[in-house]
Amino acid sequence: MQRGADMFLRGLRDELDPALQDLKGLADRMGPALQSFVDEMGPAMAQLSEQIEDWTLYEAPEMLPNGDILIRRREKLDPDAPEAAPEMPEHGPGGEIEL
Repeated sequence: MQRGADMFLRGLRDELDPALQDLKGLADRMGPALQSFVDEMGPAMAQLSEQIEDWTLYEAPEMLPNGDILIRRREKLDPDAPEAAPEMPEHGPGGEIEL
């Protein structure tokens, strides 16, 4: 019985080894890009997470043809609720607005 289990596990390992090697190669190729994404987008994602309390209230992100990304609410906000005034960006030197 032990020999049969050993043969089974050895066969399973031999079958999975190519897939695991492919996965390792993919991780090696994608690792630097993912790290760069985390470094650049991490602070923005943290800020977004502070503003969105319940992610289940939102649809999956949608990328528009112009590159904009929309995250739509699943439920409409209460139309009778007072609308918060939008925050206006601060003007930089020369009147520039950082987006």
